[in-house]
Amino acid sequence: MIELVIQIKSLVFSFFYGVLFAILLNINYKYIYKSKLGYRILINIMFVISNVLLYFIIIKIINNGIIHFYFVVMIIMGFLISNYQFKKLKIMIKRKITLGD
Repeated sequence: MIELVIQIKSLVFSFFYGVLFAILLNINYKYIYKSKLGYRILINIMFVISNVLLYFIIIKIINNGIIHFYFVVMIIMGFLISNYQFKKLKIMIKRKITLGD
């Protein structure tokens, strides 16, 4: 059983890691579509492995590497919320550019 404070720290970290993952994924998309197929595959594999390892290393520091299903749910929620906000931001920027403000 994990202490409540450690669970809350893990949940908050998982949420913000989902946000970080969304940001890094948006940056990664720029490199994926500008390279050859072999580089795309290599970039994607390295991207996923490095992000998973980084998450597990930090979770190991926070709560000795204990993973629960709700940590994964928080990562997904952080990812989805930040992606939604990025889309709104992109739409707002495109409108400002087209209106000339």
